[in-house]
Amino acid sequence: MIKPDHITTTTCPYCGVGCALQLHVKDDFIFKVTSPFDSPVNHGNLCVKGRFGYDFVYHPKRVTTPLIRKVKQEAGGRTQAFDLSEWREATWDEALDYVADRLVEIYKRDGSDAMAVYCCAKATNEDNYLLQKMYRALFRTNNVDHCTRLCHAGSVVALQQAVGSSAMSNTASQVIMNDVFIVTGSNTSENHPIISLQMKEAVEKHGAKMIVVDPRRIDLVDFAELWLPLKPGTNVPVFTAMAYVIVEENLVNHDFIDDRTEGYTEFLATLEKFTPEYAEELSGVPAGDIRKAARLYAKAKNAAIYWGMGISQLSHGTASALALIHLAFLTGHIGRDGTGLNPLRGQNNVQGASDMGAMPFHYPGYMRVDNEANAAKWEKTWNIEPGGLSRKLGLTTTEILGHAHEGGIRSLYIMGENPMMSEPNLNVTRQHMEQLEFLVSQDIFINESGAYADVFLPATPFAEKDGTFSNTDRRVQRVRAAHPPRGQSRPDWQILCDLAKRIESRLGPFDHTQGRLATAKWDYSNPEEILREMASVNEDYAGITYERIDKVGLIYPVPDMNHPGTPTLFTESFPRGRGKFHVLDYVPVREEPDDEYPFILTTGRLLEHWHGGTMTRNSALNEIYPEARVEIHPADAEIHGIRNGDPVKVQSRRGEVVMRATVTEKTTVGVIFVPWHFAEAAANLLTNDALDPQAKIPEFKACAVQVFPARESDLANPEAVLERGRY
Repeated sequence: MIKPDHITTTTCPYCGVGCALQLHVKDDFIFKVTSPFDSPVNHGNLCVKGRFGYDFVYHPKRVTTPLIRKVKQEAGGRTQAFDLSEWREATWDEALDYVADRLVEIYKRDGSDAMAVYCCAKATNEDNYLLQKMYRALFRTNNVDHCTRLCHAGSVVALQQAVGSSAMSNTASQVIMNDVFIVTGSNTSENHPIISLQMKEAVEKHGAKMIVVDPRRIDLVDFAELWLPLKPGTNVPVFTAMAYVIVEENLVNHDFIDDRTEGYTEFLATLEKFTPEYAEELSGVPAGDIRKAARLYAKAKNAAIYWGMGISQLSHGTASALALIHLAFLTGHIGRDGTGLNPLRGQNNVQGASDMGAMPFHYPGYMRVDNEANAAKWEKTWNIEPGGLSRKLGLTTTEILGHAHEGGIRSLYIMGENPMMSEPNLNVTRQHMEQLEFLVSQDIFINESGAYADVFLPATPFAEKDGTFSNTDRRVQRVRAAHPPRGQSRPDWQILCDLAKRIESRLGPFDHTQGRLATAKWDYSNPEEILREMASVNEDYAGITYERIDKVGLIYPVPDMNHPGTPTLFTESFPRGRGKFHVLDYVPVREEPDDEYPFILTTGRLLEHWHGGTMTRNSALNEIYPEARVEIHPADAEIHGIRNGDPVKVQSRRGEVVMRATVTEKTTVGVIFVPWHFAEAAANLLTNDALDPQAKIPEFKACAVQVFPARESDLANPEAVLERGRY
């Protein structure tokens, strides 16, 4: 048995659960991962990614030296460089000087609107705070966003509109306090495995009744009291029909509505048509089951709703989330332990990145950038002259690349994101990437997006950095380095501090194009100093220090140094005052099936993989699930002459991919499922880039496709793609 030199306790770098990890280190190498049983998040349990998905840290193709493209790329002629011969190694000084020179050149020539940045839900709170600060304080732009725009933006906007706060109202562990709970749009067993264990425990040990609303027969259906297999994109009629039943059968909590909400009368006036029978016509869910679900939820003492991206990733994602919020308002199932509205966040720090202001409309703490008082607070904190920060709302992730053209976005800085895997309609995304004048990638591997970069800055993964993550429960937890960085790679916050100082020196004490001071702080001795600066303005984090979160973290809001944290929100009021009902109508998905494209495609994640695959596909986890598979129902497979394991072509109006078929009753008739981790069969070549008009989130969860038998020779070679695509 190997005896470790030391064991480092840190936080998992994968999904939003935020499991505690113990990294067993020998000779600066992690050889085993365990978890402490006293962790309030996961109680010693880990999924396959948390326990075995750490070896990407040591992958031989990880980049640990700064790289500069040998051939200067021109706008409109930008190409991908997967071959290392197309890059040359550089010193940190040379690489950072080059980046600073080019960014400042473009900024002075074209102004703030030419600058844009993607922050990163995989990076720490401190990393994200610094990057958004750099672009706002130095380049005076709010063109700042990250992948929350591609996962839960619909939920964020709906919750902000209805209650004034966008995070989970309760913690996932409170599911054992539920009498009834709804799980919808979330394949929890694969996307948040540890939370699914708690859900199963709530059913099996505590007698809770679970209602699953999902087009696929996910694992949790076997534990559910009811399964409502709705057609993708019909969330609004199903949940509004439940609201109809609650009102019709007088299961309404009138005291809660009178005391704590507004807009109820207007909401009632539009409810009449949303009968269960109407919802059945649209969704395929039996009207009787909709009634049963409504009664179960409304009559429970404690009921909660947990949802994932099957709610938000639609062109009406905001409306879908509002339909869920209405159920909580009607019944008063919010503001108490064991109740609540709980969007399960997909990435390890997507909640924290949002908290840190990595969004185009908000500073840290969800403070609107177009609010004068908010801007003044950050100008004072960052030592910027009054009026210096932009009050103009920035472009979102889904808009930034669409504005990559002459007179629009000319430079893009990407920290850890991979839009060439995560954006919808990737053929169009590729055209936008080619139009950029200057692109910087700060990452650990050259992925599909980094291959377009002019400069690659090698960062460190979770095991080689210090900082904090904020999980889906709003729990802020420590991240600790287990060993020194490999090669010349550096933690993101250190890279950003050095780059910001260079940019500021080139702008000078005054930027003569605007006559303004540029004297923000960039000399930090450690990440905690960065967090404390942010917390001096963001009151939710005011009482959080590294010492206080050393063991188990704290759940914000933590308004002062003596506050114990806030597991349950809205106990007395909502941040906006009263909760607001909104008038909803049914809007179909933008692209419904027809004779030419008769199937609905929905997409999602797998247990063994994560996000764009940059980490898990450079791990031994790729050996467990090495290739993309399309799930198709046996009835559909028989009609199309498809057997299990056959190669098939999946085609939409935007692109096509070839992969093997898995014939399974896990999906429903007329619906196929494709995971989106595989570059050689990228699901987002197919998906629709239609946007929710409010949240600007794409419609990943529903588009029309056709499925054809294919030849074995049509299959892309995954190993060849990995060899070409990730160094």
